[in-house]
Amino acid sequence: MSPVFAQSAAVTDTAQIIAEIAAPPSEFIPPAPQNVIVSDNPNDDGHAILIRWDSVATDQAGLVDRYEIWRAAASNGTAGEFTNLGDVAMGTYVFRDGQANEGQSYYYKVYAVNDSAANGSPVWALTAESEIAGPGTPVAQWFDMQRINVFVGVLLLCAFIIFYIMQARSGKTLFIRKIAGLEAVDEAVGRATEMGRKIYFIPGSQDMDQVQTIAGITILGRVAEMAAQYETKLDVPVSRSLVMVTAREVVKEAYAKAGRPDSFQEDQVHYLTDDQFGYAAAIDGMVVREKPATIFMMGLFYAESLILAETGNSVGAIQIAGTGEPSQLPFFVAACDYTLIGEELFAASAYLSREPRQLGSLKGQDVGKGLILVAIIIGILLETFEIWDFSSLFTVIQ
Repeated sequence: MSPVFAQSAAVTDTAQIIAEIAAPPSEFIPPAPQNVIVSDNPNDDGHAILIRWDSVATDQAGLVDRYEIWRAAASNGTAGEFTNLGDVAMGTYVFRDGQANEGQSYYYKVYAVNDSAANGSPVWALTAESEIAGPGTPVAQWFDMQRINVFVGVLLLCAFIIFYIMQARSGKTLFIRKIAGLEAVDEAVGRATEMGRKIYFIPGSQDMDQVQTIAGITILGRVAEMAAQYETKLDVPVSRSLVMVTAREVVKEAYAKAGRPDSFQEDQVHYLTDDQFGYAAAIDGMVVREKPATIFMMGLFYAESLILAETGNSVGAIQIAGTGEPSQLPFFVAACDYTLIGEELFAASAYLSREPRQLGSLKGQDVGKGLILVAIIIGILLETFEIWDFSSLFTVIQ
């Protein structure tokens, strides 16, 4: 509270208060900001300027309520008309002008303001103006040095991936833990073959712009190749036209790879509808009528996941599901025989194909994640015991 308000606290009439304090004593005049410095904001795209000034000890004495920053564009070496950019509270001695144009020079002034109000209405305001500072010109930098830690992290991750790809190509065996859902693919296809029933493969309800759909289509290639080898009927109902085209080509290639191109039929991969629940209802009807032995659900699923899984479970089909949607995983876990959880879906391609580039990429990413976990543990210990400011290494945005 300023001294003016303290003086008038006992007065009850607002008009009388304003009359008494409308002409504040000269000792309430704030000191003018000193040593205003204008400089380019570093590590940006050239649209910001920093304005700094010296701290004022009288802030805490109530002589400064805020600082106003005014700007004028430079023209022929002189300042044009000044406009108010905004203000900062007392105790703050830096302002970032993020509305500057690259290459344009600007002059700045800083006003210290000591004002007062009564019942929400301004009564008086005393200001002190700094000298004109500048000009300052925003310049774009090629590199954001504050993000050098991100650059180092990316380099390390790339190095790990390249190293393990080379290891895989040289013939070295890379360990990947067993994924139960993928180990059961052979069993599921074999079961359908023995029972003489269909295999249903459902690649989710979303389009090809979803990475989970792509991962599901990759697994479809492996399933289709096995189905071709065993001469087991494979049915792939899809909800998007682009998925239908892609899945059809994948299945066709798998049949050719298995040495049975004549067994491929285009209507094995067929479009149903784009509607989410219409798609689920259509598949449910097909499952109930045809009672397939095996159902794969690999891709991006939403609310239709439990509907599909429960229907498949009710006809006694062996079900293998996988999705990266955390909210749908419990339904698959509850109603399916095997579930690929989260990243297991994305690792399936490398796991099933054993292709060196995919294996090396998977292994390199795992090592990168392991290092991140180790860094988190070390950081927790250092910060907990106040040994060192470990988190400063990972500061990206100041």
